[in-house]
Amino acid sequence: MSFHLDHFGLSAEPFSKEIDDRDLWLPPSKRALVDEMVEAIEARESLVLTGEPGVGKTCVLRALRHALAADRFRLTYCHNATLGRRDFYRQLCLALGLQPSATAAAVFYAVTTQVEDFAKERLHPVFLLDEAHLLHQDTLDHLHILLNYAWDSKALLSLVLVGLSDLEDRLRLRRNRSLYSRLHRRMVLDPLAPEDTADYVRLRLERAAGSRELFASDAVSLLHEATSGALRDLDRIATACLRAAARKKRKAVDRDVVSRVVKTFAPEDRT
Repeated sequence: MSFHLDHFGLSAEPFSKEIDDRDLWLPPSKRALVDEMVEAIEARESLVLTGEPGVGKTCVLRALRHALAADRFRLTYCHNATLGRRDFYRQLCLALGLQPSATAAAVFYAVTTQVEDFAKERLHPVFLLDEAHLLHQDTLDHLHILLNYAWDSKALLSLVLVGLSDLEDRLRLRRNRSLYSRLHRRMVLDPLAPEDTADYVRLRLERAAGSRELFASDAVSLLHEATSGALRDLDRIATACLRAAARKKRKAVDRDVVSRVVKTFAPEDRT
C-alpha cells in the first residue's frame, strides 16, 4: 500500500480513474446531460457532445453506457480518430467483431450490413466516436452516408460524436452540412461548479473508506480555482496533495499544501 494511503487510512486511491461505471459520480448538471443523451438514443437520434479537455466527456460516455439497457442497445466505442476513411471503417469492423475486407467499399458494406442485422435482432446500434475533433475530413464527408438506410427512411443507427469545442466549429462548415443536419442534439459539457468540486472530493474520499474530512474547505476552494473545475486535473492534483501532506505528517490537506503542490505544475499542465 502506498504511504499516503496508509497514512490517511484509505483502502484505495480515492482519485483513480479505475472505478466501475455504476460508481461514477456526476453532478446534477452532468446527470441531466446523460439523461438527455439516453432520451435521444431511445428516440434513435444522433448527437454531438463537446467540451474542453479534462471536463469529463469520457466519464459521461461511461455513465451513458451504464444507463442504456444491454438487451436493447449495442454500443461500439472508437477513440482512434486519426485514421483515413478506409482504416476508420476497418476499425469499426474490428470493434463489431467483423473481419475487415481489403477495399473501402467492402468494409463500408460490412458495417452497414451489420447495422441492418442488428435491426432484425431488435437491437439499436450506437457508435460512440470519441476524440471526433481529430477525424479526417474525408471521414466526416462520409459519415452522413453511414446514417442512410432504406432510402433514408429508417433510423437504424445512432452516432455520438464527442470531442473538443472546435469539433462544433468544424461541423458548422458548409461542406459538413449533411452530417451536421443529422445530429439532432448538440450538447456542451461544462466544467464543475465550485460546489460540485466539493461534493466530488468528499464522495471520492468516502468511497476510499475515508472517515473524516481530509481536505479543508479553503483547500478545496483552491483546488477548484487551480483546476477550473476540470475533473482530470482535479484527480491529478488532489492525489499529489495527499502525498505531499502525508510526507509532512499532516492529518489533513490544508490550503498551504494545495498552494505548494499547484506551484509545482507548469501553467500549461493546469489548463
